[in-house]
Parts: sequence; C-alpha cells; structure tokens
Amino acid sequence: KGFLPRISSDLRLSGTTVTRAAEIITEARGKGLTAGKDPSGIAAAAIYIAGIIEDDRRTQREIADAANVTEVTVRNRYKDMVKGLDISLMP
Repeated sequence: KGFLPRISSDLRLSGTTVTRAAEIITEARGKGLTAGKDPSGIAAAAIYIAGIIEDDRRTQREIADAANVTEVTVRNRYKDMVKGLDISLMP
C-alpha cells in the first residue's frame, strides 16, 4: 500500500484510478495473490489494470520505471491478478 501513492503521483494518475488500484490490491491480498511477491510489483500491476479500467492508461514501461521494477514483473503480476481476480478487460 505504501508504494501506491508514490508511484501514482509520479505517473500523475487520477484519483479514481488510484482508488481502483487500491481496491484491486486489497482484493488480491484477500485472495492470497500477493503472498511472497514484491509489493512494488503488485502496486505496479494494480495501477496498470486500474488505468485500463478507468481509461487513464500508462504504458507498462512508464509504470515499471515509476515503480522501479521490470516490465516483465508488471506483466507477470498483471497476468496473475487478472486471472486470479477474474477481471475482464475486454471492451
């Protein structure tokens, strides 16, 4: 949770996107998807998903840079969370 405010302010995300990302993290934590994973990677993936949902998108590269993780980490956590939380991102 501590990573979310810093990363989202670096990316200048909207409040709704940040709120949505926080909800995604909470839900992922509740389902045990975050256990043993790097918190900044979790935050990065949640921001990426929230950005898509709220139409406040940033690239995986931008998010990875802001979170100090690799794009691969963002992608892997993103896949885990979309699948584990059954999030549909199709229009």
